[in-house]
Amino acid sequence: MLRLQSVSYHPAAAARAILDRVDLDLAPQKLTLAIGPSGSGKSTLLEILSGLASPTSGQVMWRDQSLFPESLQQLAGLVFQFPERHFCGATVLEELRLGHPEIQSEQLHSALHEVGLGHLSLNASPYQLSGGQQRRLALAVQLIRQPSILLLDEPTAGLDWSMRRQLAALLARLKQHWTLLVVTHDPSDLLDVADYCCNLQEGSLRFTGDRP
Repeated sequence: MLRLQSVSYHPAAAARAILDRVDLDLAPQKLTLAIGPSGSGKSTLLEILSGLASPTSGQVMWRDQSLFPESLQQLAGLVFQFPERHFCGATVLEELRLGHPEIQSEQLHSALHEVGLGHLSLNASPYQLSGGQQRRLALAVQLIRQPSILLLDEPTAGLDWSMRRQLAALLARLKQHWTLLVVTHDPSDLLDVADYCCNLQEGSLRFTGDRP
């Protein structure tokens, strides 16, 4: 279990804390949904959990061990909002192999199959895929790293209703093997697949229990 204990994030230049004494438990093989408006601290929460930022105070624990950001970078896989803007490879193969030049083709195909892209050509351009396929490819890139936790920032943003439904179904399958935290301002397509829900408002997190 990944646990945040009284985690705060208050940059010196900020008038108030972006995160204020946040407590959160992420249970294995469960999907936790953190819901909040723009500016509530959702992206900062993901940055801390993925090791991209260090909390001002508090601890991030994994199996009762306090973790430094470097360890979290290995433990968690972060899929940014609009991840297609971060693609660097000219082909699907190049995108999947970034940072993993020695990875075997079986692992590549396994990751694509896991996200429903098993039919996709490795020579296809990531930029010519549909929006839903691009989100799935971004997930496959993270799965290759074999993280214990998947973190997703507004995964349904900009997708049509059909692609949002498909992505929700994919997340329901992925949580059978991974711990998931999804942050969003619009939970409507994800409530049915969430196990736990919490609200993030002005840096404070309130756990609302099991899915409504």
